[in-house]
Amino acid sequence: MVDFEIRLQEYCSLVEKELYNILNRKDSKKQVLFDAMNYSVGAGGKRIRPVLLLEFNRICGGDVRSALPFACAMEMIHTYSLIHDDLPCMDDDDMRRGKPSCHKAFGEANALLAGDALLNLAFETMLSSESNINSELKLKAAAVIGNFSGAEGMIGGQVIDLQNEGKEISEELLLTLYRDKTAALLRAASTAGVILAGGDQTKIEAADRFAEKIGLAFQIIDDILDCVGDASLLGKPIGSDEKNNKTTYVSFHGIEGAKADALRLTTEAVAALDAFEDKTFLTQLSDYLCTRKM
Repeated sequence: MVDFEIRLQEYCSLVEKELYNILNRKDSKKQVLFDAMNYSVGAGGKRIRPVLLLEFNRICGGDVRSALPFACAMEMIHTYSLIHDDLPCMDDDDMRRGKPSCHKAFGEANALLAGDALLNLAFETMLSSESNINSELKLKAAAVIGNFSGAEGMIGGQVIDLQNEGKEISEELLLTLYRDKTAALLRAASTAGVILAGGDQTKIEAADRFAEKIGLAFQIIDDILDCVGDASLLGKPIGSDEKNNKTTYVSFHGIEGAKADALRLTTEAVAALDAFEDKTFLTQLSDYLCTRKM
């Protein structure tokens, strides 16, 4: 476990430093925009998406530092989605990671624009970076990330979420929502990491299976934590799902059933890693995510 913690910290440090280098911009005419972007990207978080990209890249023989711009781009896309998710026209959340949401700190218009700017900067970062990665692989990875981030992935999931607010929905639709809204960016990060290293189709598909299972388990754990978690650790109030009459996995299976299924999905995710010779870190990461308290 010590080795896992060391590598996790190394990845997070690499990403934090590179994000700082990319986002540390000064321009008095539009400083509020850069401040809002930095505020949200720097608000914390587990950096799971960049970590997945870098580790899948490493175990497929890639150059982690060359893949770093793509890892940072994943965090920018994730952060932009959280900014927009918190807006009054979406979930209308005032807190994010123990701090006021971006729109509470900088105003709704500036938060909207900060999210837009992060999305654009993500693709600029991916495609303009100089590295020893083949240009064709860069384009393929960027296209995959764009697909999983858009209407067929994360944004599509958000639409399903919004259209069904306060409604009782089927478990099948709920799982579709989770695959799109939550798992899609994890799938993007994992498969892009393999692609950038020149991994074959077998490894791409294995990474995709892993990330989909982990994404579902991740969201189920979120549902559980909203019921029984520690608000001081989560950085937001608990019980919001029940308060908003939101159907979650716990609604169908209860706390204990949800825990069992999160463990089952995590086990299935780890099984997908058999396609890779070095799976120790990802196995430990899977366990870390399944047992998290925040």
